[in-house]
Amino acid sequence: MKNLIKTFLNDEAGASAAEYALILAIIGTGVAVGAVTLGDAIGNALSRAGSEIDTLDYSGA
Repeated sequence: MKNLIKTFLNDEAGASAAEYALILAIIGTGVAVGAVTLGDAIGNALSRAGSEIDTLDYSGA
């Protein structure tokens, strides 16, 4: 029993898995925030481009 407790306390596999999960959560949050921000910027740019196209004079004069 003493060896089992000693082995459990010295086992670092669970700590590594927790660290990887934390890193993955942080990276995932950054990707999500970046996607939302970039998506808004692209949407605004396309909207402005569409507005400029709508104001073009096609009469050929």
